[in-house]
Amino acid sequence: MAAWGDERRDDPAPCREQDHGRFEVTQRDGRARLGRLHTSHGVLETPALLPVVNPNIRTIEPRVMWDKYGIQALITNSYIMWKHEDLRTVAQRDGVHGLLDFPGVIMTDSGTFQSYVYGDVEVGVDEIVAFQRSIGVDIATMLDVFSRPDMKMAEVEHAVRETEARAAQSLEAAGTTMLNGPIQGGVFRELRHISAQLMGQHDFAVHPIGGIVPVMEQQRYKDYAKIMMATLPLLPPDRPVHMFGCGHPMLFPMSIALGADLFDSAAYALFARDGRLLTPWGTERIDDLIDWPLLMPCVAGTTPADVRAMEAEAKEQLLAHFNLEVTLAELARCKQAVRDGRIWQLAEQRSHQHPALREAYLWLTTSPSLQRGVRPEKFYTDRDAARDVDRDQGMWEDAWDWMVWSQQTPRVGGVQWGGDDTFSRPHIAKARRHLHMRWTHDANMEQAVIFHGIRGPFRERINDLLEWLNIHHPNVQPMVLTPLGLIPASLEDLNPFAHLDAPPWVLRHEPEAAWIERELQRLGMNDVPFATVDVAGDGLKQRLAASLTTLGLHNDVHAPLTLEERDEARHQLRIKQGQDKQMVLLNVGHEVAHDVMNGATFVVNREGRMKNINNAAGEHMFSPRLRDGGLSMATAGAQALFDRRSEALPSALPRTEWWGHSGQGPAVVIVDDDAEPFVRKGRNVFHGFALACDPWLAPGEPCLIANQTGEFLGHGVSQCTSTELACLSKGIAVKTRGGVRR
Repeated sequence: MAAWGDERRDDPAPCREQDHGRFEVTQRDGRARLGRLHTSHGVLETPALLPVVNPNIRTIEPRVMWDKYGIQALITNSYIMWKHEDLRTVAQRDGVHGLLDFPGVIMTDSGTFQSYVYGDVEVGVDEIVAFQRSIGVDIATMLDVFSRPDMKMAEVEHAVRETEARAAQSLEAAGTTMLNGPIQGGVFRELRHISAQLMGQHDFAVHPIGGIVPVMEQQRYKDYAKIMMATLPLLPPDRPVHMFGCGHPMLFPMSIALGADLFDSAAYALFARDGRLLTPWGTERIDDLIDWPLLMPCVAGTTPADVRAMEAEAKEQLLAHFNLEVTLAELARCKQAVRDGRIWQLAEQRSHQHPALREAYLWLTTSPSLQRGVRPEKFYTDRDAARDVDRDQGMWEDAWDWMVWSQQTPRVGGVQWGGDDTFSRPHIAKARRHLHMRWTHDANMEQAVIFHGIRGPFRERINDLLEWLNIHHPNVQPMVLTPLGLIPASLEDLNPFAHLDAPPWVLRHEPEAAWIERELQRLGMNDVPFATVDVAGDGLKQRLAASLTTLGLHNDVHAPLTLEERDEARHQLRIKQGQDKQMVLLNVGHEVAHDVMNGATFVVNREGRMKNINNAAGEHMFSPRLRDGGLSMATAGAQALFDRRSEALPSALPRTEWWGHSGQGPAVVIVDDDAEPFVRKGRNVFHGFALACDPWLAPGEPCLIANQTGEFLGHGVSQCTSTELACLSKGIAVKTRGGVRR
């Protein structure tokens, strides 16, 4: 029997002919995404690492990468093959896959990086692309113009314009071969914008972000983050983004969180040649080690001292295996973090392991549009310094809207407290924006009582008090103060507000009046008198009575309610919960939410928790979810919201608009005639079958589905934004949850 790692893997099957070159998103966490790129040599799962293979110097054989490590794609340099006659002859005779003995996806570079290192290359624009096509590469690269970070703006603009001027002829030379369209622009935000917009208009398969190697070599990771934020929001979302030259595992979490799909690495071999080891926190030198910083399979039976005693070639090869294994392990960790909805938490953790990376993370998470009022002032620490150093943050708010609004909220699972960084996670910012923009208090609310001091949900501690307040003080708005912000008591179980896993002192943080006032203002409750009530410990009713006294209100909280009063209070609180969750989670306006709940009845469990919300006819409309505090729509509820829509149905696939659509209801998706019978049966909507949608369509949010004549067909959960719906041609666009049969 073959030893572990010696088994020969089967060669990949080519993708379906009609899918060639298509990219689909299978799972996402905000802008981080898992995807599938369809090629003639298999379907490449992303995020993916493409090890750089020098056809003359193979530190690790490509076949070993395929068989032992399951690497699906690699990148090699077509210019080296073109320049060396012996390599060119074999490549054109046997193809690049035969030359390298690699059955998976092969991408080739064009010589642009050689021009950066050595000066001008001797090959022509058409010639190098035609050569790549002739040797059967899966993804070729056009000959772009490299831009360095030390160049002046005029020089970089020339690189941007000249690269775009070569695009059409390069695509023509490529024929049916998939082609990379690199994005240049140096460290100039405006030029990255221009490059992304110009190159995005051409029919490229992949967009590498070029010119980042010198930025990374100088550890200018904040500039690296700026380049990504200036570029990715403007690129077509149906094309993978390749961070050209980025292969250090330390940068993977942040890059993937910002939307990167592909990486390439020569570092695994180059660092090994220099006696250096890659780790998620930086590099280590083999000469300095007594024990391994990470115990990878290739070194499990040896020590650093043993490796130092090896011959140079054997040592280099073993360290290359170590570096490749570490890099693949970190990439796998990132992919699982995307599946778990924790990629930003991983990026946050990794940021503490290198000062330049920490600077980049702080720059990212100190955007005014993200940070405005998230935390009480006593939590502000090094973020203020990061903002003071970089005064151009206001220019980046549109990029942060692109980032924040793509997050999914609510989501399942607890929110692990990570210090000050916790309050900066984009999905928490998305939850707060939903609350502040969508929730509207009842017009008769004149005062507020704010409960605080314990970990949510609060219901077991305050339900009796809420019932008493509902009967005796219906004009008092009960609120809950969490470390993540102020929420109405009707949303006391909503993730992330009620799901923060934090030390007791965070939960016991003494409320600051100024912060509460600002939170009330963001909720539209300007100048509303309020009093706070600490929920922790005994004597809760006495503390509520004292707070009511400060508001000048009747405070006999010990007086029991009658059975009829208690039943009425519970009914009204359930009505309120249904209204408020419609507003915040379904984007329903206050009046429509009130109308939908008129005459509603409820199915409750043995603990008194709502299981279903039914309409007056007994039809199931909504189900409050216990796991995340969310609200699931049933078909009757979706129909009720569709019937009450006041806006005209959409007629096009617009670019995403995050602002200005509060209260207009769940986004509507219009599908074509081919999709209609499947939606009616509850089948998913696939990309390519949608004709129009509302511009506020967002991943993870409920949506309504209609046909071209405006007839309601069903409802589901969107998997994309409206911009993505307009661009993507493969994969699930809407996961249908219910259809209306004829």
